[in-house]
Amino acid sequence: MKYKKLFFPIGGGDELEERLFAAFLIAKYFNVSLEVLKCGLKTNMSIYKSLSIPKDIMKKIDEVVDTKLDDENHQIQELFEKIAAEVGIKVSQKALENEANTFLNIKEGLRSSLVEQESKFCDLVIAAAPPSGVTTATFETAVLKSGKCVLMFPRVMKNFKTDSIIIGWNNSPEASRAVTSSIDILKQAQRVHIVSSEEYTDDLEKMNRLREYLFHHGIDASYEIVKTTRIPGQALLNAALDGNFDLIVAGSYGHKGLKELMFGGATRYLLEKSTLPIFMSH
Repeated sequence: MKYKKLFFPIGGGDELEERLFAAFLIAKYFNVSLEVLKCGLKTNMSIYKSLSIPKDIMKKIDEVVDTKLDDENHQIQELFEKIAAEVGIKVSQKALENEANTFLNIKEGLRSSLVEQESKFCDLVIAAAPPSGVTTATFETAVLKSGKCVLMFPRVMKNFKTDSIIIGWNNSPEASRAVTSSIDILKQAQRVHIVSSEEYTDDLEKMNRLREYLFHHGIDASYEIVKTTRIPGQALLNAALDGNFDLIVAGSYGHKGLKELMFGGATRYLLEKSTLPIFMSH
């Protein structure tokens, strides 16, 4: 499908400015509308009541916390507009015709619940790689609960393009869905390369069938059978880096809580080590 709206939930941690910059780059590249979700929690009065805190103290705490949250939201709005100007993307609540735009949606509530709900109303979720490869509630919810494909990008990314794309193929339903969901992106690429391993491709017929399927969409893909390593995910990333690719397409597994990605290995290596964006489907 041709993307019209992207969704980016702001998680916790550092590099907020860099993450916004990267998200705006992606939206501008695809020339689409980008919704950025920022979540916050105001004071929970029921907690104070359960602790028997006096009302006057409860009121003061409430005022301090709410003021801090309002200041934080104001600072994020200013940063949001500053980075948008640097990237050259317009800030607009309304989608613009033939021009990329972005807007900040500030909501109160539990972040995981809000991300799960708000991510339903987009074509594609984009998410920054979790710090040190350890999945966060925001990241895992975006991947597993949105019902959408996810484009994960490095927390610091200064350029984005999709001229060269590598597909990690393990013959799974998730990998199949990732390929089909990324067709429009693959069609824009000048080079598409498929990698798999003997563990998942016992004969070349499957690879030829995949190439034939892609050719129906005007995509002429090459393929390669690579040797896996003791470190899960390393073979795919090595092939991507050695081949100078811009983007990885792969399926993600959710039945173990996002513990596996491509070649049956743990996701942490890719999440922690990849300097490339990864298009994934659950």
